[in-house]
Amino acid sequence: MTDRIPFIRTTAMPADTNPYGGVFGGWLMAQMALAAGSLASREGQGKAVVVSATDFAFPGAMAVGDELSVYCDITATGNTSLTIAAEAIARERNGDATTLVASGTFKFVLLDDENRPRGVRLPNEAALEVPPTILKSGNDA
Repeated sequence: MTDRIPFIRTTAMPADTNPYGGVFGGWLMAQMALAAGSLASREGQGKAVVVSATDFAFPGAMAVGDELSVYCDITATGNTSLTIAAEAIARERNGDATTLVASGTFKFVLLDDENRPRGVRLPNEAALEVPPTILKSGNDA
């Protein structure tokens, strides 16, 4: 098991299957997009829309009833965009065995109140601001 906290955790249901009985790849991609969008909106502090989805791989399979956890990390920050890597891991219904079932990359553009691209303002930027330093004389030390 991983110590990371997932952005989404859900259970695959029969309606999420493809005609062959496996969990539909489109459902996995949708869960990953929701998780990545949650991170983009939270870290970008506002509206974020997906503009591209790339590098998808489906190395494993999951069954109906398995629990899906989606983990995300920001891999790049542009002027108005965030690139987010998403990883989907399935845990078997009645145990602890896990399988990487999908991975991919999403790019989000942050929008202002008029739906125009706006600059990235990450929460940790405020913490990096340093107030002006008052110089002390040698006698104050």
